[in-house]
Amino acid sequence: MSCDHPTDCAERIPLPADQDAKTELAVLAFLLDEHPSQLTIPEVSQAMNAGAEDFGAFDAVERAIRQLDGAGLIHCKGGFAVPTRAALYFARLSEG
Repeated sequence: MSCDHPTDCAERIPLPADQDAKTELAVLAFLLDEHPSQLTIPEVSQAMNAGAEDFGAFDAVERAIRQLDGAGLIHCKGGFAVPTRAALYFARLSEG
């Protein structure tokens, strides 16, 4: 299927950055829901990709974890991924 207008086509194709942002949001929401449980990075990836055999899905979760860690929203220590106090505080504010 071709498009007459390139801008029309761009609306139908999700950009990688948009997909990454959605994955980051999903990972953070998952970790906030699971708190205070401490999950390893592979456990997070496996739980979020239950039944999937696509390497890309597992890789997307691991990229999201790295981004969230770099942004200070989660801590990755000793192989465990947990939300930071700031992320937990924001989540509490968002609930009300």
